[in-house]
Amino acid sequence: MRDSRGGQRRDGGRRGDDAKYRNKDNDPARTAARDVLRAVRERDAYANLLLPKTLRERQITGRDAALATELTYGTARSQGLLDAVISSAAGRPASEIDGTLLDVLRLGTYQLLRTRIGSHAAVSTSVDMARTENGIGPSGFVNAVLRKVSQRDEQMWINELAPSMMDDRVGYLSFTYAHPRWIGEVFYRALDGSVGELQAALAADDERPIVHLVARPGQITAEELALVSGGDEGRYSPYAVYLPEGDPGKLDAVREGFAGVQDEGSQLVALVLSRAEVADDAGRWLDLCAGPGGKAALLGCLADLDGAHLDAVEISEHRAGLIENVVDGLPVTVHVADGRDSGLEPGFDRILVDAPCSGLGSLRRRPEARWRRKPSDVPSLVTLQTELLTEALRLVRPGGVVVYSTCSPHPDETTGVLEAVLAQVGGISQVDARPLVAGGYFDGDSLGAGPTVQLWPHRQDTDAMFVAVLRKD
Repeated sequence: MRDSRGGQRRDGGRRGDDAKYRNKDNDPARTAARDVLRAVRERDAYANLLLPKTLRERQITGRDAALATELTYGTARSQGLLDAVISSAAGRPASEIDGTLLDVLRLGTYQLLRTRIGSHAAVSTSVDMARTENGIGPSGFVNAVLRKVSQRDEQMWINELAPSMMDDRVGYLSFTYAHPRWIGEVFYRALDGSVGELQAALAADDERPIVHLVARPGQITAEELALVSGGDEGRYSPYAVYLPEGDPGKLDAVREGFAGVQDEGSQLVALVLSRAEVADDAGRWLDLCAGPGGKAALLGCLADLDGAHLDAVEISEHRAGLIENVVDGLPVTVHVADGRDSGLEPGFDRILVDAPCSGLGSLRRRPEARWRRKPSDVPSLVTLQTELLTEALRLVRPGGVVVYSTCSPHPDETTGVLEAVLAQVGGISQVDARPLVAGGYFDGDSLGAGPTVQLWPHRQDTDAMFVAVLRKD
């Protein structure tokens, strides 16, 4: 069954009314989803970190775990659209509704509009949840709002509430695919004003992605990891494995450190650094912004195979501890320092600057992030990115390479930073990143005109990683 936008309807593994799920004590999936959504709202928790922990602690598995996952991530991802519908149905802004009721209303509205769960089950379970915690009066409010929501499907609500497609194509598509308008504008700009590509990018961002695993070189192969995990080998990174379902934290290979969870795009960034040609490579490598350690672990494994050594810099002591855990036994030295003033001696052969950024390229993996970020966050990040890249170019030796990457397609954070730094720092040339990213797996058109590369979920099914390669002359 397909929804009115042409996408696959979400069902979380359950269809229709189910009397079992009308009682709070017998509704572990919805209760877990509600509790995680509350923590996201009240404590700025991260759903993708808290939900797996909650499911393990409450021993929620199978269909219940699948339902809890769909409801949690889907509701968090769709928050802006849901709030607009709730506001219309309630006759007042969602921001004026008590938070504990708003969590339930969002959960119920998501089920009504974006799953195949029967409307009676979606409404009655939400009302029961509100009654148990808030009493009869508030539960009546939830009942009235959700019954009004149920009178229209998702496309009918979009037609009523979204900006006109004729007058505001970016606004319409952003609303339809549950993105703040300003992010739609950023994507539209990064995609050179293509409405078709914008729609594809927003649609891909509006879907829950499968988990990507990384097989750590020298410890396990992708083929072996695919066999023990039940996944499939990746398309682009020789170390990637796709895990369609299940908790990766339960895999022995992950628990024992032979593998990790890492988007294939992030793996490609690390591989670009190792693949770049460097004459007389002395094996002195640097990860200037290493936390929480995914790329440092992959680079550390590659350095171990190549007889190199990696220095990893992280400003946060806590995150530095995380890095030390994942690089244990590898030729990696972790430094707790500011990458802009690390105290390290210049002369590195290879430097990765995976700079702190807005994270607009990983919104599908961090469902609540799109509603937290603001346009005002970007200028300070651009300043930091510029300073880190400038410092990296000081630390690299003549003939060495610097890879600059962000998990963001925002032009200010990508080509804008690159242009500003190259205008200030002389003796630097750009290297075509496309063959280094491709490794023989991409066709030329999919990676653009070069010399930089911008990956996209709708093109490569990776996070929207930006990659640039610079060489000091």
